[in-house]
Amino acid sequence: MTSTDHELRDRTRVLDDDIEAALNPGELQGFHRDTRECAALALQAGKLQLLLAPPAPRPKKKG
Repeated sequence: MTSTDHELRDRTRVLDDDIEAALNPGELQGFHRDTRECAALALQAGKLQLLLAPPAPRPKKKG
């Protein structure tokens, strides 16, 4: 493997990690909420005039 191939592979790996992090932002320590579920609950609460609790916390992803 040439040095150029090696450098491109490393940069591609870093870009892949950056893109993955942007698409799946980390959550604060101890908070594991599904933001789509929270948004749906907020919309429902506005229409029905109810106060709904967010979903239960999820366990941390390993990796």
